[in-house]
Amino acid sequence: MSTSASMHDAEAISSLEAAFVMQRAAFAKDRRPSIGVRQERLGALIGMMLANRERISAAVAQDFGAHPVPASDLIEVLGVVGRAQHVLEHLEDWMVPSPRHTDTAMLGTATAQIEYQPKGVVGNIVPWNFPFDLSVGPMVDMLAAGNRVIVKPSEYTPACADLLAEMVAATFDPDLVTVAVGGLELARAFSSIPWDHLLYTGSPAVGRQVMQAAAANLTPVTLELGGKCPAILTPGSVTEANVESVIGTKLIKSGQMCVSVDYALVPREDLETFVTHAASFMARAAPNYSRGEECTGMISPRHLQRIEDMLEEAQAAQCRIVTLEEDGQIDFKTRRMPMSLAIDPSQDLRIMQEEIFGPILPVVPYDNLDMALDAINAGERPLGLYVFGNDLALTNHVLASTHSGGAAVNTCAIQSALPSMGFGGSGMSGMGRHHGIEGFREFSNPRGVVVRGEGDLIDVFYAPYAKAAGLVQAVLAGS
Repeated sequence: MSTSASMHDAEAISSLEAAFVMQRAAFAKDRRPSIGVRQERLGALIGMMLANRERISAAVAQDFGAHPVPASDLIEVLGVVGRAQHVLEHLEDWMVPSPRHTDTAMLGTATAQIEYQPKGVVGNIVPWNFPFDLSVGPMVDMLAAGNRVIVKPSEYTPACADLLAEMVAATFDPDLVTVAVGGLELARAFSSIPWDHLLYTGSPAVGRQVMQAAAANLTPVTLELGGKCPAILTPGSVTEANVESVIGTKLIKSGQMCVSVDYALVPREDLETFVTHAASFMARAAPNYSRGEECTGMISPRHLQRIEDMLEEAQAAQCRIVTLEEDGQIDFKTRRMPMSLAIDPSQDLRIMQEEIFGPILPVVPYDNLDMALDAINAGERPLGLYVFGNDLALTNHVLASTHSGGAAVNTCAIQSALPSMGFGGSGMSGMGRHHGIEGFREFSNPRGVVVRGEGDLIDVFYAPYAKAAGLVQAVLAGS
């Protein structure tokens, strides 16, 4: 790290610590914002996103080298707005305390309920692949739950980070929401702050480090990680529409998406049909993919080199590579590259051992579906799992026989985009949920409250225990 970068991070860490202290003090003065205040904050968030729509698209394109404007509008802007609108529609109901049963024989007229109170000051470490969707999106849940928020954008998206900081500063007081911009040292310091809750989205390797740092303060964490998400095409399901769904999903961000299809499992007799449908779809939908406006660039030269190396390793191992673009070439200036299929790759290749996060789709033939499911279960649990087929019993069998953070039938990745559905992982793909009521509850403390009434037997718990002994005997005699 250069001296100037180190000095910048030192200043950023100092600013972060000051912002945390300021937000803690502000929360202490307002521990339970009203429904009206929360609605006002969410309304301001919606206005912020819509007012900066064009600037958001420009910043995303600048950081990625190339990025489709409609994709930025749809995911980074309207996806966040839709999420906030859903929360606004339901927040009043979510804030209502949830009553719990009491034993009237023991507690008389007492009442019990769960009250969802704000946790306090929440941190959010954001990845580079969706710099606004994964920063402002979770902020919706955090603000809805009544918290204060500090966001750490990725250093790989500097244009987006600077714009986000500007947008937030113009919309919210810093004691409510602020953005900490900096590099690796700031990221490490961020995890060590004694947050009331910490969200991290990224790789499992860094997730371990974040969780370890958070453990020193017993900070509760939500980890959204990733993994090798499979698409399982059951016998008879290798149709044009289903292959289009798989390839179309893989094209989103050029595969740089944690719920993208990482590999496809296909009946061996339908392998060539899959390849034919994939090539046909690309020729029709994006014939000049890597040279056109539909293609997102790799986030950095280093990541582009990583994807190249994985492809070259597969080729050197005599794996058949099908490039789904005539005369497709890598554009090093914009970091765009063609979409490729890797047919029947060896399991020891990097494309089968690592999450790819790029425009390579391994297509793995199988002879027996249950054996294919066993192979999935032998690995780590993926963030998403996708099964295709019209036989309901068979698709249900696949779902019942596997484990994943989320799943979809006859489509891919959409489970991560529903404002009403909690999104998260399992095992190595993460823990905890955000989106919808699950997100509201994730960033709330579900405090159980009992209000004593009349006619109870609470005093049997106090010494002397003669009354307790009599009660126990009566209960046992009547059971």
